[in-house]
Amino acid sequence: MPMPWDEKAVTSDTGGHGNPSTGAIFEGVPNIDHAQEFVRKDIITWLRWLRKDVGFGGFRFDFAKGYKADFVKEYIAGSKPELSIGEYWDTCNYGGHDNALAYNQDSHRQRIVDWIDGTGGLSAAFDFTTKAILQEAVTKREWWRLRDAQGKPPGVIGYWPSRAVTFIDNHDTGSTQAHWPFPGEHIMQGYAYIITHPGQPSIFYDHLFEWGDQTRKSILDLVSIRRRKNLHSRSPVKILEANSSIYAAMIEEKVCMKLGEGDWCPQEPNWSLATSGQSYAVWEKV
Repeated sequence: MPMPWDEKAVTSDTGGHGNPSTGAIFEGVPNIDHAQEFVRKDIITWLRWLRKDVGFGGFRFDFAKGYKADFVKEYIAGSKPELSIGEYWDTCNYGGHDNALAYNQDSHRQRIVDWIDGTGGLSAAFDFTTKAILQEAVTKREWWRLRDAQGKPPGVIGYWPSRAVTFIDNHDTGSTQAHWPFPGEHIMQGYAYIITHPGQPSIFYDHLFEWGDQTRKSILDLVSIRRRKNLHSRSPVKILEANSSIYAAMIEEKVCMKLGEGDWCPQEPNWSLATSGQSYAVWEKV
């Protein structure tokens, strides 16, 4: 379809004749000026074509911090996808003499929540805060990281779970690019956490189809539990333990799970072990 754009469609701070960028600059390439009405009109027409003619159900908004969330809100309202997810990938908080990941990541997850709020809540966002904390916890066995100061999950799922898309890896962080990979020997601990917890968990293609039959079966066992017990994005979670040896939580009073080498299991008799693996176990109420 014809899109006769010229230099006015490119922001003035990336070589074009348009307006200044409304967000962070993606270096090395011209950045689209979403502040131009003709640009937004053409993008909405294109998104509608993707929805109606090509058949896509939803959209992922790449480098979402590069333009105002208001524009994403307009694009979603104009094309009405079934699902929209923003990739608001921002730097976490680090500090101390070894520049380690800080325990408190409230400001990091708040920036993601602010972006979601800017879309009018029409879009979800990838929960980079949970990924950062979870992979630090499994690598260093610092399970205390998985409970914030208010006793809740420390990622976006602790603030706005219905708009948080949790994940272990994606095409940027893992796979062939491997910019920020989840430690491979611990991925099942990661999936045991995100698939049992609130939020909208997503499974990485590579893990499901390229990491062997056992990994695939272990992931699908967790998915089966989530479906069987009707866990969902707003499922309440009660964190029972979070210390140097274990993390344990109960979700919806239907599922209990634990991470770590410490000895722990539900005390009541009506719990049955549903699945387990290296340093993780999941029980369901029967």
